[in-house]
Amino acid sequence: MKINGPNHANFNPYQKQVNQPTDLKNNAKQQQDKVEISDQGKALQDSGKTSEARQKHINEIKSQVEDGTYKVDHQRTAKNLVDFFADK
Repeated sequence: MKINGPNHANFNPYQKQVNQPTDLKNNAKQQQDKVEISDQGKALQDSGKTSEARQKHINEIKSQVEDGTYKVDHQRTAKNLVDFFADK
């Protein structure tokens, strides 16, 4: 007495899943991730760098803060804040 029909001989529904990981490993060896930065992205990276004059000004303020000689001009700071938020 046959339990399986004529098309069910050597039928394994999981055979495709068993073979899949080896196929993925072969494809992974062939393909590698690749990153390219556009010209616009490179320009943005360069724009984040400070100029020499700006860096000199920053270093002066840092040294004044460390020495305790840095004085904040409250009137100028308030005016700059008002001007900044008034433009928006």
